[in-house]
Amino acid sequence: MINTFSIAFYNVENLFDTVHDKFTLDKDYTPEGEYQWNQDRYLRKIQNLSNVISKIGLKTSKLPPIFIGLAEIENETCLLDLIATEKLNPYHYDFVHYNSPDERGIDVAFLYQKEHFKLSFSNTYTLYLTDDQNNRDFTRDILLISGKLFNEPVFIIINHWPSRNGGVKSSDKKRIKAAKLVQEIITEIQNDNENPKIIIMGDFNDDPNSNSIKNHLMNLDLYNPMIELHEKNKGSVKYHGKWYLFDQIIFNKAMFNDENLKFKLLATQIFDDFFLQEPKGKRKGSPKRTFIGKWHLGGFSDHFPVLASFKKMN
Repeated sequence: MINTFSIAFYNVENLFDTVHDKFTLDKDYTPEGEYQWNQDRYLRKIQNLSNVISKIGLKTSKLPPIFIGLAEIENETCLLDLIATEKLNPYHYDFVHYNSPDERGIDVAFLYQKEHFKLSFSNTYTLYLTDDQNNRDFTRDILLISGKLFNEPVFIIINHWPSRNGGVKSSDKKRIKAAKLVQEIITEIQNDNENPKIIIMGDFNDDPNSNSIKNHLMNLDLYNPMIELHEKNKGSVKYHGKWYLFDQIIFNKAMFNDENLKFKLLATQIFDDFFLQEPKGKRKGSPKRTFIGKWHLGGFSDHFPVLASFKKMN
């Protein structure tokens, strides 16, 4: 009997296989490429990530996440190899993945335990961006999932918003446009469903109090529990010595306002156990990543996962 469970999001930092895809800019992650990305390094990355996912949420639940949104996945091969590992195979994960227009070929994906989450529907929404010369700026699609979490219908919107390349202010308009697309998706869900339960998760490349999220995504119907972590200077990614909470899980209030409440939110957390951290030096405490420059560190990701823990009410 499962009384508590978790859901999670994890930007896994460039999970590429070793095979060149002629339709994407992935040559750096091939044996001949800049990172000398060979089978040994790939399999080490797969094992490392499966080890992380298998441990998320175990402080409050007997199971790793019932479902987890992922960012920076190259293709289905990576996902098949991930769920087949010794650490994850016992939980019978399945996945949803679509190739997106991103030039590097990195996408979002959705892993779920088939025993506890029943997939009903999935779809992608393309974020159309242009540069200053009005040329198409290709980025990741937003993924919509619907299904039953312990027999309760839920909708999950998985995001990996445009980066801050070129500066926060100059790139802000891209993330604002992403926020508006998410609002359109929410409206579409609400128009087609009565009082739907909605979970928004992702790497937003912005903090909870950033313009795109605070002023263009959030409204009176949404609740972002990650704000409290951010106010305590907690972060999921560290850049130039400063913590940022780009990885977030946000809910609409229908998740908790139902008279016949199904799930009680226990906590939202950053999964930053010691084994995921740099143990010493100037990067001590930062996420232990796969590469530092061209040096293969053999770590996990440049992001920590984030999770939300729940108690089942009936």
